[in-house]
Amino acid sequence: MPDRQSSARLAAEIDEALSLLDEFRSTSSAAPGDAPLPSLLDECRALCAALPRPEPMRSLHHPACSGGTLISKTVAALSGVVLLSEIDPLSTMEVRSKPGFAPTDLLLGLRYATRHINDRTLVATFQGAIRAMHESLSLSGRRLVLRDHTHSHYFTNTNPDRPSVYEMLRDTLPVRSLVTVRHPLDCFIALEANGWRHFDPFTLEEYCRRLKAFLDRHEDLPLIRYEDFTSDPPTTLEQICKALELPFNPLALDLLGLVRLSGDSGRSWHRIETRPRRDVPPTIEDQRVSELYSETCQRLGYTP
Repeated sequence: MPDRQSSARLAAEIDEALSLLDEFRSTSSAAPGDAPLPSLLDECRALCAALPRPEPMRSLHHPACSGGTLISKTVAALSGVVLLSEIDPLSTMEVRSKPGFAPTDLLLGLRYATRHINDRTLVATFQGAIRAMHESLSLSGRRLVLRDHTHSHYFTNTNPDRPSVYEMLRDTLPVRSLVTVRHPLDCFIALEANGWRHFDPFTLEEYCRRLKAFLDRHEDLPLIRYEDFTSDPPTTLEQICKALELPFNPLALDLLGLVRLSGDSGRSWHRIETRPRRDVPPTIEDQRVSELYSETCQRLGYTP
């Protein structure tokens, strides 16, 4: 046990140390008006905020026969854009009973494998390829845009509850996406004219039910109407570029004839203009009384 003399000496040393600390505080305190030293954490945050954001992935989503090819061609004509057209890794529309020659198609090769390959593997393969493409193109200053093949997912006799292309992209990279639509009646008439009866029953009401499922899955995305694009291409293209975070250039509208894309099934022309509606077949005209059709038109701002 320490004696009283040792305790007193220890107490005196503590008092002396405290006195020195008080003296240090009084001599080192900032003079009035002196600004405090900047926070190192705040400086780090400011430096990080000043760094350029990673280039996002972009995607376009629209039903068949809705003018999506025309809009996609315009986007593809923008500076630095590399557009992949009609992509859906889970589509089975081109899977045949007899394997065809497709040496560059890894996903189709997996589909034809002797042992069953599940959708998770197909999705992971797709996401890996997209990630590699996006990274490589970004390094060279180019911008990857993917055009979804919505028809495969929602307008065929397959399960529509599987992952969507937008969801696959969203889970892979930062993505800026856009939905484009056209009057449901015009789309359905065109499907009939092209012989694309890929769902049952092939009625206007069933088409609208499937269109609703597509819209519900993408309801958080900005939406552009084809009719607005054809009536005022420069203004609508500027809106498209804003939604996709792409540099706007109205000269892209003059370059459509130079862009080749799959899915060019409509009336081919290089001039953007409003065209008259096709004649409505009597069998389709009778179906316009559908309540779901009226609700769909109202949702999209169209007259039934």
